[in-house]
Amino acid sequence: MQLLISPASPFVRKVRVLLRETELIDQVEEVEVTTTAFNSAPEVIAANPMGKIPALLRPDGPALYDSRVITRYLDDVAGANLYPQSRLWEILTLEATADAIMDATVTMAYEARLRPAAEQSPAWIEAQWAKAARGIAAVNNRWMSHLSGPLNIGQISIACALSYVDLRHDGRGWRNDNVALAGWHAKFSERDSMVATAAD
Repeated sequence: MQLLISPASPFVRKVRVLLRETELIDQVEEVEVTTTAFNSAPEVIAANPMGKIPALLRPDGPALYDSRVITRYLDDVAGANLYPQSRLWEILTLEATADAIMDATVTMAYEARLRPAAEQSPAWIEAQWAKAARGIAAVNNRWMSHLSGPLNIGQISIACALSYVDLRHDGRGWRNDNVALAGWHAKFSERDSMVATAAD
């Protein structure tokens, strides 16, 4: 199998962390592609008509896309139980919260990095940050108990979302009002899978 990636993407990182945690990395070749929201690479479009990464190319079926689809598939292949049935709906909600934080903060980065300065909307950027900040606060205030215990996809997703905030929006100071979550993230970030997939 081949995974189409861009290392800075938090959605990609979530899959890459899972590959290392489940020891599937030897079965999936990571193929780095140059692609943007304005100019999707042809190989990405061939795998995903939306032109988004990650995309997982399989020899025995159509390409899979959307990080949540890919992680669920790879978890099934590995038998890793990162979506434990006993807490499935809570973990899926935590994963969705992480993905929403990623969506908002990636959109902020696109606005600042891809659009000419005269066309950028500070109000739009702040509205996206408000969404991300609410998500981060919700995890800190309501979901910390779900970040403990055996490894699950919710933990991986939240860690990758917060690390992306650090990468692109460090000046926002998300740790200031989220002390418990900040401590958890610092510890989780020490995992070999997180260290190996950190973006430059």
